[in-house]
Amino acid sequence: MSWRTVDALDVEGRRVLVRLDLNVPLDGGRITDDLRITAALPTVRSIVERGGTVVAMSHLGRPKGVDEALRLAPVAARMGELLGRDVTPLRETVGAEVVAAVEAAAPGSVLLLENLRFDPGEKANDPDFAKQLAACGDRYVNDAFGTAHRAHASVVGVPAILGREHCAAGFLLGKELAAFDKVLGDPARPLVAILGGAKVSDKLAVVQNLLQRVDTLIVGGAMAYTFLKAAGATVGASRVEEDFLEEAGRILTQAEGAGVDLLLPTDHRCAAAFDSDEARETGRDIPDGLMGLDIGPATARTYAEAVAAAGTVVWNGPMGVFEREAYAAGTRTVAEAVAASSAYTVVGGGDSAAAVKTFGLADRIDHVSTGGGASLELLEGKALPGLVALGHGS
Repeated sequence: MSWRTVDALDVEGRRVLVRLDLNVPLDGGRITDDLRITAALPTVRSIVERGGTVVAMSHLGRPKGVDEALRLAPVAARMGELLGRDVTPLRETVGAEVVAAVEAAAPGSVLLLENLRFDPGEKANDPDFAKQLAACGDRYVNDAFGTAHRAHASVVGVPAILGREHCAAGFLLGKELAAFDKVLGDPARPLVAILGGAKVSDKLAVVQNLLQRVDTLIVGGAMAYTFLKAAGATVGASRVEEDFLEEAGRILTQAEGAGVDLLLPTDHRCAAAFDSDEARETGRDIPDGLMGLDIGPATARTYAEAVAAAGTVVWNGPMGVFEREAYAAGTRTVAEAVAASSAYTVVGGGDSAAAVKTFGLADRIDHVSTGGGASLELLEGKALPGLVALGHGS
């Protein structure tokens, strides 16, 4: 697949609109985790060190109009500390004052537009809003994988106006594309996919796409109980999507026909109520009155063995309610197996990324994705609007 990264973009003397993901957690205006800001620095540095002016754009939170608690000034201050140079926060997203500030900025300056989602034109991909954003730049760089699946103005509208020849992927986005191309393109075999999470319905398209690609498909989390019930197991009070039992049965048949080893839990950690920490271990069948909240130790060992034999591993979704210690063992065992594997390993964003960070294993994974929804859509085989806008896959 083809795409241009920021280091190949002519930026000297240019104003470069850079879409970043600076959606950091805040506590009373204080940034509690600056990882997303740190991740953006290589792309920003590349531009300013080559004489470009960075006009950074990001959303923060889910505001409904202007929200004083979600202004980006604290983000600009922290970015400036990490960069070792001033980052100027602008109080508006678009408009004459913004254009004037950008035009007055010296080469090597860094400015940060106000929260994109203060304006409804961002999510609506309003052509006029996109045009006003584009007026602030000669070049465009997208380094926000977490929003690449959104057809928003800053993601697709701006590059359409500036033209693909003036657009590029940032270093972080480039790493995401390279990682998923390595998994979905020509992976080292066996290719093992691990899927977890709450709903089969959320992962149905992923399962169907991966069944055409993987050698082994491991299923955990609450979604496993729909598959188990479809396979004839007793699942007690576990969460089951009754409307998807027929589809789950078809997937089991499809996997068998395709020669894919689809692994389901053979034992569980259960409780009588979701908020109970009194975990009980059961075999494959779960008695009435109990619900499965984690895979059991035998299942965890089986899954770990499959990971150990892999050439490539991609993981999206936890094996249970890992946020609670009583039901963390299954996800922890799988995470440790992925970290210890000699395979090329990719962990999707969201809860599975949070799990490897919680267990202190993130630095032993080849790639931990920064985008939960975007990584899921890539695994579904979808073309992401933000990547198409850059010419990825064309």
